[in-house]
Amino acid sequence: MGKYTKEEILQNAKAENVRYVRLMFTDINGVIKSVEIPVGRLETALAGKVMFDGSSIEGFVRILEADMYLRPDFNTWLILNWEETEYGKVACLICDVYTPDGKPFAGDPRSNLKRVAAEMEKLGFSALNIGFEPEFFLFETNNEGEPILKFADNGSYFDLSPIDGVGDCRRDIVLELERIGFTIEASHHEVAPGQNEINFHFSNIVEACDNVQKFKLVVKNIATRHGLHATFMPKPVANINGSGMHTNCSLADMQGNNVFFDTKDSMGLSHICRQWLTGILTHSRGFCAITNPCVNSYKRLVPGYEAPCYISWSEHNRSVMVRIPAVRGASTRTEIRNVDCACNPYLGMAVILASGLDGIKNDLPLIGPVNENLFALSQDQRNKLGVKNLPSDLQEAIQALTEDSVVKSALGTHILTKFVELKKLEWLEYRTNISDWEIRKYIKAM
Repeated sequence: MGKYTKEEILQNAKAENVRYVRLMFTDINGVIKSVEIPVGRLETALAGKVMFDGSSIEGFVRILEADMYLRPDFNTWLILNWEETEYGKVACLICDVYTPDGKPFAGDPRSNLKRVAAEMEKLGFSALNIGFEPEFFLFETNNEGEPILKFADNGSYFDLSPIDGVGDCRRDIVLELERIGFTIEASHHEVAPGQNEINFHFSNIVEACDNVQKFKLVVKNIATRHGLHATFMPKPVANINGSGMHTNCSLADMQGNNVFFDTKDSMGLSHICRQWLTGILTHSRGFCAITNPCVNSYKRLVPGYEAPCYISWSEHNRSVMVRIPAVRGASTRTEIRNVDCACNPYLGMAVILASGLDGIKNDLPLIGPVNENLFALSQDQRNKLGVKNLPSDLQEAIQALTEDSVVKSALGTHILTKFVELKKLEWLEYRTNISDWEIRKYIKAM
């Protein structure tokens, strides 16, 4: 994305007839929030002087600690072409949240990620480069514009129009993403009807998370223009594949070199890469509540639908949680496959980074690859291989989170406390709800 100064933003806003600006930030649940201002207040916003009531945001602060300030990241300046009005254009800036005394707010996921990234730099790494592979479903809508569980097409993996009836929508999403600065790697129809995947070029850790949030905005807005509803829900329909967000990671040294590659290793993987993998697997149960944060996430993490259930890694084996793509050299990377799009990207990448770094700095005993098809093995056979299961539901994941000191430290006390509180309430609401399945199963049989 672009690099901007304050003066360049003001000049660009004038040249492009920007009349309205959205100051965006993300709450603990990963939901994008915004404070809107007329362009006349843009200079005030760029100075970090726009205030909002933090007590109104889920998981932020208590009523007595309400005042918060938004500090825009100038490099996130973006004109939202799909929101152009008769009065002029709409633009946005992604912001960090600060307290009135000028300190980063401990409950701001983006600021928290920067804190964890600073620990990475202390260890001698300049960047964690992230490449996301987000999947989503497109559903039809009713006359009121509400989504209905009717697929927008009946296509499957790599199908082309007219079988892939959403090809025009996906094309327009890609073109809009390119228009705002994304470098698109590929887009295609996924396995399930109505399911799509669009992959874009990797970025450093904070920018990559910003891009995911922008990506979701574009997808949802362009889908609406086509009379469709886009959802990043992990498993909207039973008995078909769910949607994930495979997360490709590679660490770079201070010269920008990929430290995961080693020509002398039989698999082309450095010792640092193997330490990173060990850290990820060691803490995967602990961070699962963050990377798979809702009740529905665990309907996806079941055998039979290509989603990972078992804590392991391998080079070619797609039944494992972390896969090593075949490319080597500067593109050597680890593909973490359990993550889904319900994940708050800033929190998800904070806990993944902290987990991998723990494997490196504490030189944890290395965990080797698993080449067997884990879906074809029994629990006893997996136990003999030392392969543990990911949590089977949100409650189990929350418990694992509260027992993992590395993951808790990566979140910080404020976010940890608020997140666990919110997720326990979500689990209680789910546990006490009576589903349609229960009615169909038991109402006549008992």
